[in-house]
Amino acid sequence: MSTSAEIAKLIDHTLLKPEATRADVEALIQEAAELGTYSVCVSPSMLPITVPEGLKVAVVCGFPSGKHISSVKAAEAAAAVESGADEIDMVIDVGAAKEKRFADVEADIAAVRAAAPAPTVLKVIIESAALEDDEIVGVCQASVSAGADFVKTSTGFHPAGGASVHAVELMRQTVGPDLGVKASGGVRTMEQAEQMVAAGATRLGVSGSRALLGGASGSTPGSGY
Repeated sequence: MSTSAEIAKLIDHTLLKPEATRADVEALIQEAAELGTYSVCVSPSMLPITVPEGLKVAVVCGFPSGKHISSVKAAEAAAAVESGADEIDMVIDVGAAKEKRFADVEADIAAVRAAAPAPTVLKVIIESAALEDDEIVGVCQASVSAGADFVKTSTGFHPAGGASVHAVELMRQTVGPDLGVKASGGVRTMEQAEQMVAAGATRLGVSGSRALLGGASGSTPGSGY
């Protein structure tokens, strides 16, 4: 079993609800520092923010639909990095994946990668609950080819659902040991977190981090995670 501190170091402490305020983000940052999470994950309009040393800043891109054109996603990612983002969590065009247009998915990811080159960490949200297994494999392969650093299960906003152990296992199997796998969407308990890590996740997207790690407060409704 993992300790709370070990799991905390894998968590992107997340606040993406549309009505979030700057005060809410300040509270998120304070809570992340108290809990020892890896990062905070926020919407791009919330930047710039000031975080304690050691706490990373992740920002979503093309969120939550992924239906933005690639040049818009690229511009959004570049602006976020310029405003202090360490990591970009971009959403693919899920419809392109459903149509098995994996070359288009790869080009979309590559455009964001070019706009936010290393050392910025690029995570690719594939919305795994909306995809069949062969589609998950295809978009994960496209992510590898486009130079992404992580593949990520979900936005947490899709009606099909969030992370599953099966999806994480398949994603890990597809990308191999060199890419990260982030499980997000519906990871609310320590048991679920440990299951995702055992399946191959190396990062967790969580809004209710205090509750998961054993505190009193729960996740924020509409947070997307």
